[in-house]
Amino acid sequence: MEYQPFSVAMSVYKNDNYVFFDRALESITIEQTVKPNEIVLVVDGPVSNEIDKVIYKYSTSFNLKVIRLETNGGLGNALKIATENCSYELIARMDSDDVAVNNRFEQQLKFMNDNPSIDIVGGNISEFIDNENNIVSYRKVPTTDTSLKKYLKKRCPFNHMTVLFKKSALLKSGGYVDWHYNEDYYLWIRMFLNNCIFANIDMVLVNVRTGKNQFARRGGIKYYKSEKKLQKYMLKKSVICYVTYLNNCIKRFVVQVVMSDFMREKIYGLFARKKK
Repeated sequence: MEYQPFSVAMSVYKNDNYVFFDRALESITIEQTVKPNEIVLVVDGPVSNEIDKVIYKYSTSFNLKVIRLETNGGLGNALKIATENCSYELIARMDSDDVAVNNRFEQQLKFMNDNPSIDIVGGNISEFIDNENNIVSYRKVPTTDTSLKKYLKKRCPFNHMTVLFKKSALLKSGGYVDWHYNEDYYLWIRMFLNNCIFANIDMVLVNVRTGKNQFARRGGIKYYKSEKKLQKYMLKKSVICYVTYLNNCIKRFVVQVVMSDFMREKIYGLFARKKK
């Protein structure tokens, strides 16, 4: 079957592990049943020689469009530049340390062919520690436009590293904007406000590299302030009411600021993740 041409938007920076980066690129090129027509990679500031060697390795075999930034500007800024430089209407996101399942793009392209009104489609993720076969949890998300837009009022409706969207819908909504910790959620809210049509496929599309400290990274006052600012934006734009705003902020304050890392892990395990 012939599918629409599509781009992949990625970024890499100095703290990324070159072995993981190599594996991520391998999973979206060599291993895919339908390969991307181009990969737009933003190198977000100076990187190691090892990362540069990985970039060179794939640039000799695939259409890898590399854009180098002199200084690190953060993920939101890097993805804004990457997506604006993509050649095709369909753009897939991929992180620099995760592993796509080998038919990820085929599944998403087929879905878009069958559902031309959809503006963005993502899917579920599995999460592993150290070894790709050591899957410890899953994050499943709603699938329909109605359920996703209801879910958005309380939690992030997409697994960012799984999404494929229309460039026109992205640009209509203002594109990526730097918002520390939440550049993806902020984008989904603006796409919601622009009446974009949402969907997720009920299958794992990406195997996500995680670690025992993942829940520690989701805590702290800085993380909470970013989330509270996002809730305030939703309230201002009438996405949520004041009661929902208060409820969301209180829950986030307790989980992200008051709780210990151990307790936060237990809460995420109970309410935000499905165990294997």
